[in-house]
Amino acid sequence: MVRKSILQPYNKIMIDRHSLMNYINSVKLDNSVNPLRTMGVKARREREKEQLRQEIIDAARELFAKEGYEKVTMRNIADKIEYSPTTIYLYFKDKTELLFAICDETFAKLTKKMKTLLADGDNPVECLRKGCRAYVDFGLKHPNHYKITFINHPDLHLGKEHYLREGSTGMECYGSMGVAVQRCIDANLLNETDAEAVSQSLWAMIHGVTALLITKPDFPWVKKDRLIDMTINAGINGFLA
Repeated sequence: MVRKSILQPYNKIMIDRHSLMNYINSVKLDNSVNPLRTMGVKARREREKEQLRQEIIDAARELFAKEGYEKVTMRNIADKIEYSPTTIYLYFKDKTELLFAICDETFAKLTKKMKTLLADGDNPVECLRKGCRAYVDFGLKHPNHYKITFINHPDLHLGKEHYLREGSTGMECYGSMGVAVQRCIDANLLNETDAEAVSQSLWAMIHGVTALLITKPDFPWVKKDRLIDMTINAGINGFLA
């Protein structure tokens, strides 16, 4: 009797331990009960979806730049990534929405680069100069991005509202130059006080040299860096007070 009473607590511990192990094993086998495993699967699926979305964008950008937006179909894009057209439509409702996604990606990359440089330093004019150079360098480094967004972009007749819409990455990018120009005006460094007019003039200038260097690579240009710097300096220096 004494021995039985001594073993009772031990037996109870063993029973509880076995019950615990059985529960743990059941959780491992049942994904619906294991929240950590479920979260891991969900996260992986989201990553795979985002990877496929990016693959679609990359393929469309390449085809739009090479063949032209009007000639490329959603089936062409699907064939390039070896998926059915139905899959493409799960991510983008039509070719126009896909085009906008490419443009948004371009503007986001460019805005990040320009904002960093435009805010770097105490000399507003030099910051503006660096920002303009960053714009040109970006276009030359990513010619397909630039072609689709600024050169081969189809005229969809969307009106001013499209550019001025809330959350427009294009206007955010353009606005970063406007901020740099306004800093120069506030410091009394320019002979022109219309920040919008100066911004548009400078954009026209840097777009011109970027587009020409991309679309006319065989023209006998002078050294590229010299041409770019001369163009930017001529534009900015013309506004200096």
